[in-house]
Amino acid sequence: MTEQEIIAAIARIDAVVAARKRDNKLAAYNAGKKKHKKQLAFHRCKKRNRWVFGGNRSGKTECGAVEAIWLARGIHPYRKNKRDVFGWVVSLSQQVQRDVAQSKILYYLPRSWIADITMLSGRRDSPSGGVIDQIKIKNVFGGISTIGFKSCDQGREKFQGSSLDFVWFDEEPPKDVYEECVMRVMDRRGDIFGTMTPLKGMTFIYNEIFLNRKNNPEVWSEFMCWEDNPFLSRAEIALMESTLDSSALDSRRYGKFSSAEGLVYPEFDLSVHVIPPFALPKEWQDTISIDPGLNNPLSAHWYATDWDGNVYVVAEHFAAGHDVAWHARCIRDISASLGWKCDPKGRYSALIDSAASQRTLASSKSVAELFCEEGIMVNTKVDKDVFAGICRVKEYLARGNGKPDIFIFEGCKNLIEEFLTYSWGEGDRPRKVDDHCLDECRYYIMSRPRPAARAQPSPVAADKLRRLKKLARGRAGKNTY
Repeated sequence: MTEQEIIAAIARIDAVVAARKRDNKLAAYNAGKKKHKKQLAFHRCKKRNRWVFGGNRSGKTECGAVEAIWLARGIHPYRKNKRDVFGWVVSLSQQVQRDVAQSKILYYLPRSWIADITMLSGRRDSPSGGVIDQIKIKNVFGGISTIGFKSCDQGREKFQGSSLDFVWFDEEPPKDVYEECVMRVMDRRGDIFGTMTPLKGMTFIYNEIFLNRKNNPEVWSEFMCWEDNPFLSRAEIALMESTLDSSALDSRRYGKFSSAEGLVYPEFDLSVHVIPPFALPKEWQDTISIDPGLNNPLSAHWYATDWDGNVYVVAEHFAAGHDVAWHARCIRDISASLGWKCDPKGRYSALIDSAASQRTLASSKSVAELFCEEGIMVNTKVDKDVFAGICRVKEYLARGNGKPDIFIFEGCKNLIEEFLTYSWGEGDRPRKVDDHCLDECRYYIMSRPRPAARAQPSPVAADKLRRLKKLARGRAGKNTY
């Protein structure tokens, strides 16, 4: 073979390789130097109910499409693969299916892997222009897998009957459709995964998936924003940002949930303000703050401040339907477990709603008096100005404003949930619901907590420090040239 023939043969091989790469977009998915870390986190997660809450063009839909193809083909790099997989892709309508989920599936699915396509409308030889019913995919284990397409506007009845290995929800489904699909994957211990922009506000997905109020160990979720997508340039981000008003940015840029009335504390960020617990220096301990309730929940939190004035919420007591003696016993027990400061008589100090000082016909003593008898020395002189309190809490939540921050230990679940859901009602007043934790948090912040004082060393330690400094100065003098 001559040199010219060798060069021509290499060129033909390169052309074949390039053609195969063009046909297999899946091979290039997160395979280069740039990697979408949150897409990979989604794929690597072993939970059976996974959701990505993402803004537009954050890369969320690619997650669902690639996941569905990997499972159907039997080539998932992070899960146990099998043959003859049957899964559904669920869109809001057939038009949305054609334009979004179906389009992404066809983009990433190599044609050579397709065994057959069944159309609801349009031509099999040009499926992107029609509406697909099912795609049959050649599984690497020798079987044939099926990806079926469903739309929510068909109604719950169209989702009955089948046993499935997976369901991918492209955008948020109605609750009845979601619940029906959960039943469909039970027989095969299949997976539910969803990719959505939360434009509908705080729906059942917010409660069941994001807040995971039922503490389902198989639930996982992640937020995905424009900055998480390494394939979006800063210029593109700036252009998209300029087209949206502030009310739309939370959902369409950051993938965050928002209520119709607007969140009171949009500054609250789980990744910033919620931290793992750690052992606090004794001198950081400040006080307890209580919002009393008997039939309604009683909320109490333990607050600390560091030397820079940053606030730490370190523990939580939240319960309803108990008397003062029971709550006081719980507060004492938690305080003892924390090694919380008390007076020489073993009593703990706390702030409490001023309403606790009022006596009722049902009792000759006020709630405040009952707490004091139980060793919780409550101070009812708290500032209850709601608007001023909200503004001050916002200052603590804001970053980079030169003022102290607030950090909440992970175990304070009710306070965290209230920060996430507290919303405005009519006028400039928040909705008076699920705010017990935030009320007493506001009482504490409005008390204007001071930075912790640094502990003074003992006389022996002070003398030792003085001697060490003198010795260090002597050594420095000897080393001077």
